Amino acid sequence: MILLAAFLLLGVAPANAEPPMNIVSSTRPVHTYSIVARDPETGQMGVAVQSHWFSVGSVVAWAEAGVGAVATQSLVEVSYGPLALDLLRAGRSPEAALRALKAADPSPEVRQVAIVDAEGRVAVHTGSGCIPMAGDHAGEG
Repeated sequence: MILLAAFLLLGVAPANAEPPMNIVSSTRPVHTYSIVARDPETGQMGVAVQSHWFSVGSVVAWAEAGVGAVATQSLVEVSYGPLALDLLRAGRSPEAALRALKAADPSPEVRQVAIVDAEGRVAVHTGSGCIPMAGDHAGEG
């Protein structure tokens, strides 16, 4: 059984849709999804992302052996990854790290983030300003 946190962002923007926050609308499917996971039997952790955006892995996926894994998407705040790992390394839980990230962010309503630590604790957030199809799920699978 793998403990995981995942969030999913899927959608098709209609041609006549008003683009949110200067994002260009399109009639083609646009989506990004990512996952952070930890195997409780081995302690191995990982993070993965799939997207139509070029080179998204360089801003979404963050991990450190023995510390945790972080994925941040939607309107990415790149600092979420390294800051979350710093907070986990300092002994904060994923929930406490997530609270600190959102408190320091002027726009947490447009962020998505999932954090899993070396103990298997998970925290996820999908801001209310993300597209309507955005969501997250945390659990075992």
